[in-house]
Order: sequence, then structure tokens, then C-alpha cells
Amino acid sequence: QVQLVESGGGLVQARGSLRLSCAASGSPFSNYIVAWYRQAPGKEREFVAAISRSGSYTYYLESMKGRTTISRDNAKNMVSLQMNSLKYEDTAVYYCAADAMMTVQEMATRTPRYFGQGTQVTVSL
Repeated sequence: QVQLVESGGGLVQARGSLRLSCAASGSPFSNYIVAWYRQAPGKEREFVAAISRSGSYTYYLESMKGRTTISRDNAKNMVSLQMNSLKYEDTAVYYCAADAMMTVQEMATRTPRYFGQGTQVTVSL
């Protein structure tokens, strides 16, 4: 199994940028597809982005394309989410998740096995 710890959340003004990090421990990190999700108050959890085991393939929520980049460093057991041009509606708790069996595309529609505790992102107007 794998343990995930997110960091990097905080308060940022609209149109600003934020970089979230997800540190993994436990099983070999390169075995896992990794994704980011978010959940805003009163809303269901939403897929944001996913990355393949090698990092060569990525998949994004349509509304995040062009202003979000997911990346990974398997040597450091880290996945990052760079978010630019942030909007008020991006305010949410952001979660890192991993699964060894699903595909990158399946991470957008199914529930991964492992989740972190989340990090709060608040975008002010």
C-alpha cells in the first residue's frame, strides 16, 4: 500500500498561482497511477488531473486544461500540481490519490484506492 501526504495549499488571489505537492511512501511509487481531485463545500469530489506511471501521459479536467500541469518525480516519490490563473471557483480541498490497477482515464470516473488527507486551496476575489 501507499501513503500520501499533500502540501502547498493556501490562500491566493484570483489570477495567481499555486503549486501543490504530494509525497508518497510505502510501496514503490512508480507502480501507481496518481491523480488530483478536489472537493468544494457542498459539492461532490471532482477529478482534476492524472498522470501515468512514467509521467509520459497526463489527463485533465476540461476546465483545468491550459492552466494546470501535473508532473511526477518517481526518484523523489513526488507528484506536483501546478495551477495558474486561479479562479474563485477553484477554491476547494485538493486531494492526491493513487491506484495501481486503474488506467489514467479511469481515474477520472472511478474511485482510486488510496487518498491523502487533502490540502485547502482558497482563491480570493
